[in-house]
Amino acid sequence: MSQRRKKVAFIASSGGHLEQLLMLRPLMARYDSCLITERTDYKAPSADQKTYHLSQVNRHEALFLPKMIGIACKSLWILLKERPDVVITTGALCVVPLCLMAKVLFGKKLVYIESFARVTSGNITGKFLYRFADRFYVQWESMLKVYPKALYLGGIY
Repeated sequence: MSQRRKKVAFIASSGGHLEQLLMLRPLMARYDSCLITERTDYKAPSADQKTYHLSQVNRHEALFLPKMIGIACKSLWILLKERPDVVITTGALCVVPLCLMAKVLFGKKLVYIESFARVTSGNITGKFLYRFADRFYVQWESMLKVYPKALYLGGIY
């Protein structure tokens, strides 16, 4: 009887967060995985991966709440369709609904990697998801002061 490959969802907002997540391509190839990111006007690399797109959102825009509700609905649909065992994220805002639902509603493992750009202070998403993450990685040793239970293994670049 063959053993099922672990399913992993990799999720990040567009731009630098996605770029950092794509550094994990070798890890993506080892598992039955999918990539979830924001839809943008430019063609973001998908790592030859099954890819889902969420709406871009900014916490300062007038339509923030309706957009987050839409992102939450699509995130739930993705979770039900893909049924990942683990969610790995580098942030930012659009990842919160999927990460929370995966962890709180479905009891899945959550791995958060704080941004390489964060050397002395955490970002809002990291600070929020820190309490939910099964593993929380920082890319600078100095960040262990901000996240004392985090793991430091160096940068992913």
